Amino acid sequence: MLGHTMKTVAALSVAALIGGAADAADDPVRWKMQSWFPSKAPHAGTTGRDIQDKIKRVSGGNFQIRFFEPGALIPPSECFDAVKAGSVDACWSTPAYWYGRDPAFALFSAAPFGPDWPGLLAWFNYKGGKEIYEELYNKHGMHAIHCGGMIPEASGWFKQEITSVDDFQGMKIRFLGLGALVLDKLGASTQLLAGGDIFPALELGTIDATEFAAPSVDWNLGFYQIVENYYFPGWHQPATIYDIMINKDKWDALSDTQQAQLEMVCGDNVRQAIAEGEAQQPAALVRHKEKGVQIREWSPEILATLDETWREVAAELSARDEIFKQAYDSLTAWQEEYQTWTEVGYLDR
Repeated sequence: MLGHTMKTVAALSVAALIGGAADAADDPVRWKMQSWFPSKAPHAGTTGRDIQDKIKRVSGGNFQIRFFEPGALIPPSECFDAVKAGSVDACWSTPAYWYGRDPAFALFSAAPFGPDWPGLLAWFNYKGGKEIYEELYNKHGMHAIHCGGMIPEASGWFKQEITSVDDFQGMKIRFLGLGALVLDKLGASTQLLAGGDIFPALELGTIDATEFAAPSVDWNLGFYQIVENYYFPGWHQPATIYDIMINKDKWDALSDTQQAQLEMVCGDNVRQAIAEGEAQQPAALVRHKEKGVQIREWSPEILATLDETWREVAAELSARDEIFKQAYDSLTAWQEEYQTWTEVGYLDR
């Protein structure tokens, strides 16, 4: 009798636990995410597409984010307003595209002469960067998560060899973010073109030069067919952040578990972006060389002038925008602090 009673109690306890778990289960979430980048674009597109698969796996299908190719829902340039208004749940892009809304966004995409990935991640996660970043997006009714990135980019493709900063005078260049302001100050005329528009612009002479991404990405766009001077290092984007920006109300409506699931997916996406990006560049450089591309490095004099000009641009933006100043001061203070470690902790490459 006692044995039968104990079995009954145990059965009821298991049933209660199962019922309680079901009652406490998170409501299913189905989001639509507009991407700025096509899914086949290495790194920029592929890691965005991976969010769709990873979040479904870690949540057991409870939380799903559907990736949409550029223009499938809205033109990517409309992402900011659409996510803010809630007409689109989320967008996949890089913060520099929203420079016109707030200059500080560009600093959270890539800082000229900024830290490489270890230093950037340290600043962002442990030295104040994330707090400023989230404040910036919250100001515009959004939440965002650092969810990928690009390893050091090439500095650009130039139809002529650059021997002095004077060569930038009057040059028409496709360039992104804060680096474009530096070149403008040196006499260039910069513009931002979508990836698919760059090749015809180079071919027709609408632009004289361009930067886009790392060698493995540039290879797919075929710039080597038109331009042979390929410059390094990418002073303007030593490490570039990609993020998923989310309507703030939609983010707040997620359970703690669902928020943690997306944050963990994004953490893995950052790991993937860095490791995969570094793994693919050696072979990509070899392919370019085999096509006759001249791999060139900026002279110390040109790099020094670019750095000096960047400091002037940063000072001007800091004087105009409080959040930019807060982020820039925080980042530069960390770079100075970090240097005490990098000078002794790492072998010279």
